[in-house]
Amino acid sequence: MKNNERKQELLKIAYNMFLMKGYDNTSIDDIINEAKIAKGTYYYYFESKETTLEEVINMMINDEVTSAKEILKMPISIPEKLVRIITSLRPKKNEQEIQNTLNKKDNIVMHEKINNRIIEEAVTLLEQVVMEGIENKIFNCTHIKERLKMLLIMSNELFDNDEPNMNQVEVFIDTAEKMLGAKEGTLEFIKMLIGGQNE
Repeated sequence: MKNNERKQELLKIAYNMFLMKGYDNTSIDDIINEAKIAKGTYYYYFESKETTLEEVINMMINDEVTSAKEILKMPISIPEKLVRIITSLRPKKNEQEIQNTLNKKDNIVMHEKINNRIIEEAVTLLEQVVMEGIENKIFNCTHIKERLKMLLIMSNELFDNDEPNMNQVEVFIDTAEKMLGAKEGTLEFIKMLIGGQNE
Protein backbone atom coordinates (compact mmCIF):
# COMPACT_ATOMS: atom_id res chain seq x y z
CA MET A 1 0.00 0.00 0.00
CA LYS A 2 2.83 2.40 0.92
CA ASN A 3 4.47 1.77 -2.46
CA ASN A 4 1.28 2.65 -4.28
CA GLU A 5 0.89 5.86 -2.27
CA ARG A 6 4.46 6.90 -3.11
CA LYS A 7 3.85 6.18 -6.80
CA GLN A 8 0.64 8.28 -6.76
CA GLU A 9 2.57 11.15 -5.12
CA LEU A 10 5.21 10.98 -7.87
CA LEU A 11 2.50 10.91 -10.55
CA LYS A 12 0.89 14.03 -9.07
CA ILE A 13 4.25 15.82 -9.00
CA ALA A 14 4.93 14.83 -12.62
CA TYR A 15 1.37 15.86 -13.63
CA ASN A 16 1.79 19.33 -12.06
CA MET A 17 5.22 19.80 -13.64
CA PHE A 18 3.98 18.73 -17.09
CA LEU A 19 1.17 21.28 -16.75
CA MET A 20 3.42 24.12 -15.52
CA LYS A 21 6.59 23.58 -17.57
CA GLY A 22 5.32 21.36 -20.37
CA TYR A 23 6.32 17.74 -20.90
CA ASP A 24 9.34 18.52 -23.12
CA ASN A 25 10.72 21.06 -20.65
CA THR A 26 10.41 18.75 -17.64
CA SER A 27 13.34 16.43 -17.02
CA ILE A 28 13.45 13.33 -14.85
CA ASP A 29 15.87 15.27 -12.61
CA ASP A 30 13.23 18.01 -12.18
CA ILE A 31 10.72 15.41 -10.95
CA ILE A 32 13.33 13.78 -8.67
CA ASN A 33 14.35 17.14 -7.16
CA GLU A 34 10.74 18.20 -6.60
CA ALA A 35 9.92 14.83 -4.97
CA LYS A 36 13.18 14.85 -2.97
CA ILE A 37 13.96 11.22 -3.84
CA ALA A 38 16.93 9.31 -5.24
CA LYS A 39 17.12 8.52 -8.95
CA GLY A 40 16.91 4.80 -8.17
CA THR A 41 13.57 5.37 -6.42
CA TYR A 42 12.18 7.05 -9.54
CA TYR A 43 13.31 4.16 -11.75
CA TYR A 44 11.81 1.68 -9.29
CA TYR A 45 8.38 3.08 -10.22
CA PHE A 46 8.90 4.26 -13.81
CA GLU A 47 10.94 2.86 -16.68
CA SER A 48 11.28 6.25 -18.42
CA LYS A 49 9.77 9.71 -18.76
CA GLU A 50 7.47 8.30 -21.48
CA THR A 51 6.05 5.67 -19.09
CA THR A 52 5.54 8.46 -16.53
CA LEU A 53 3.55 10.43 -19.12
CA GLU A 54 1.49 7.34 -19.97
CA GLU A 55 0.70 6.76 -16.30
CA VAL A 56 -0.11 10.46 -15.76
CA ILE A 57 -2.61 10.24 -18.62
CA ASN A 58 -4.07 7.02 -17.18
CA MET A 59 -4.50 8.88 -13.87
CA MET A 60 -6.32 11.68 -15.74
CA ILE A 61 -8.59 9.11 -17.44
CA ASN A 62 -9.36 7.43 -14.09
CA ASP A 63 -10.47 10.83 -12.71
CA GLU A 64 -12.60 11.47 -15.81
CA VAL A 65 -14.21 8.00 -15.54
CA THR A 66 -15.02 8.63 -11.85
CA SER A 67 -16.75 11.93 -12.83
CA ALA A 68 -18.60 10.18 -15.67
CA LYS A 69 -19.88 7.49 -13.28
CA GLU A 70 -21.27 10.23 -11.02
CA ILE A 71 -23.21 11.63 -14.00
CA LEU A 72 -24.91 8.23 -14.42
CA LYS A 73 -26.55 8.74 -10.99
CA MET A 74 -27.69 12.32 -11.63
CA PRO A 75 -31.42 13.09 -11.86
CA ILE A 76 -31.13 14.60 -15.37
CA SER A 77 -32.63 13.64 -18.73
CA ILE A 78 -31.19 10.65 -20.60
CA PRO A 79 -29.97 12.74 -23.59
CA GLU A 80 -28.26 15.14 -21.18
CA LYS A 81 -26.57 12.22 -19.37
CA LEU A 82 -25.25 10.99 -22.71
CA VAL A 83 -23.77 14.36 -23.70
CA ARG A 84 -22.39 15.12 -20.22
CA ILE A 85 -20.58 11.77 -20.07
CA ILE A 86 -19.01 12.37 -23.48
CA THR A 87 -17.79 15.84 -22.45
CA SER A 88 -16.60 14.67 -19.00
CA LEU A 89 -14.25 12.19 -20.69
CA ARG A 90 -12.28 14.98 -22.35
CA PRO A 91 -9.17 16.66 -20.89
CA LYS A 92 -9.86 19.75 -18.77
CA LYS A 93 -8.77 23.10 -20.19
CA ASN A 94 -5.67 23.27 -17.97
CA GLU A 95 -4.64 19.76 -19.17
CA GLN A 96 -4.36 20.87 -22.80
CA GLU A 97 -0.55 21.00 -22.56
CA ILE A 98 -0.44 17.26 -21.80
CA GLN A 99 -2.98 16.57 -24.57
CA ASN A 100 -0.85 18.53 -27.06
CA THR A 101 2.19 16.41 -26.13
CA LEU A 102 0.15 13.30 -26.78
CA ASN A 103 -0.86 14.59 -30.21
CA LYS A 104 2.76 14.89 -31.40
CA LYS A 105 3.88 12.47 -34.11
CA ASP A 106 6.50 10.76 -31.95
CA ASN A 107 3.81 9.86 -29.40
CA ILE A 108 1.47 8.28 -31.94
CA VAL A 109 1.58 4.76 -30.41
CA MET A 110 0.82 6.06 -26.93
CA HIS A 111 -1.91 8.33 -28.37
CA GLU A 112 -3.54 5.32 -30.02
CA LYS A 113 -3.36 3.27 -26.81
CA ILE A 114 -4.82 6.06 -24.68
CA ASN A 115 -7.56 6.80 -27.24
CA ASN A 116 -8.59 3.15 -27.32
CA ARG A 117 -8.80 3.08 -23.53
CA ILE A 118 -10.97 6.23 -23.42
CA ILE A 119 -13.30 4.83 -26.09
CA GLU A 120 -13.54 1.50 -24.25
CA GLU A 121 -14.35 3.20 -20.92
CA ALA A 122 -16.79 5.64 -22.56
CA VAL A 123 -18.66 2.97 -24.53
CA THR A 124 -19.19 0.88 -21.37
CA LEU A 125 -20.78 3.86 -19.57
CA LEU A 126 -22.69 5.25 -22.54
CA GLU A 127 -24.15 1.85 -23.36
CA GLN A 128 -26.05 1.95 -20.05
CA VAL A 129 -27.48 5.37 -20.95
CA VAL A 130 -28.53 4.31 -24.46
CA MET A 131 -30.16 1.12 -23.12
CA GLU A 132 -32.11 3.27 -20.66
CA GLY A 133 -33.02 5.58 -23.55
CA ILE A 134 -34.29 2.62 -25.61
CA GLU A 135 -36.41 1.38 -22.68
CA ASN A 136 -37.89 4.89 -22.35
CA LYS A 137 -38.48 5.12 -26.14
CA ILE A 138 -36.11 8.11 -26.48
CA PHE A 139 -33.65 6.15 -28.63
CA ASN A 140 -34.35 3.37 -31.11
CA CYS A 141 -31.24 1.62 -32.45
CA THR A 142 -29.27 -1.62 -32.68
CA HIS A 143 -25.47 -2.22 -32.80
CA ILE A 144 -25.13 0.16 -29.86
CA LYS A 145 -21.37 -0.27 -29.25
CA GLU A 146 -20.51 0.44 -32.88
CA ARG A 147 -22.79 3.51 -32.97
CA LEU A 148 -21.27 4.86 -29.76
CA LYS A 149 -17.72 4.43 -31.10
CA MET A 150 -18.69 6.43 -34.20
CA LEU A 151 -20.37 9.07 -32.03
CA LEU A 152 -17.22 9.43 -29.92
CA ILE A 153 -15.00 9.79 -32.99
CA MET A 154 -17.36 12.48 -34.32
CA SER A 155 -17.47 14.34 -31.00
CA ASN A 156 -13.65 14.27 -30.75
CA GLU A 157 -13.45 15.80 -34.21
CA LEU A 158 -16.00 18.48 -33.27
CA PHE A 159 -14.67 19.39 -29.82
CA ASP A 160 -10.99 19.27 -30.81
CA ASN A 161 -11.67 22.49 -32.69
CA ASP A 162 -11.41 25.33 -30.18
CA GLU A 163 -14.62 26.89 -31.39
CA PRO A 164 -16.73 24.69 -33.64
CA ASN A 165 -19.01 26.73 -35.91
CA MET A 166 -22.78 26.36 -35.74
CA ASN A 167 -22.97 24.49 -39.05
CA GLN A 168 -20.66 21.80 -37.67
CA VAL A 169 -22.69 21.64 -34.47
CA GLU A 170 -25.97 21.29 -36.39
CA VAL A 171 -24.57 18.48 -38.54
CA PHE A 172 -23.25 16.75 -35.40
CA ILE A 173 -26.65 17.00 -33.68
CA ASP A 174 -28.52 15.81 -36.77
CA THR A 175 -26.15 12.86 -37.31
CA ALA A 176 -26.13 11.88 -33.61
CA GLU A 177 -29.95 11.92 -33.47
CA LYS A 178 -30.20 9.76 -36.59
CA MET A 179 -27.54 7.34 -35.32
CA LEU A 180 -29.41 6.84 -32.05
CA GLY A 181 -32.87 6.79 -33.63
CA ALA A 182 -33.92 9.84 -31.60
CA LYS A 183 -36.64 12.34 -32.55
CA GLU A 184 -35.46 15.51 -34.25
CA GLY A 185 -34.62 18.12 -31.62
CA THR A 186 -33.73 15.60 -28.86
CA LEU A 187 -30.10 16.81 -28.75
CA GLU A 188 -30.82 20.44 -29.68
CA PHE A 189 -29.68 21.54 -26.17
CA ILE A 190 -26.06 20.86 -27.28
CA LYS A 191 -26.15 24.25 -29.08
CA MET A 192 -26.73 26.02 -25.75
CA LEU A 193 -23.96 24.01 -24.06
CA ILE A 194 -21.46 24.95 -26.76
CA GLY A 195 -22.70 28.55 -26.80
CA GLY A 196 -22.14 28.72 -23.04
CA GLN A 197 -18.59 27.37 -23.37
CA ASN A 198 -17.67 29.96 -26.00
CA GLU A 199 -18.82 32.97 -24.00
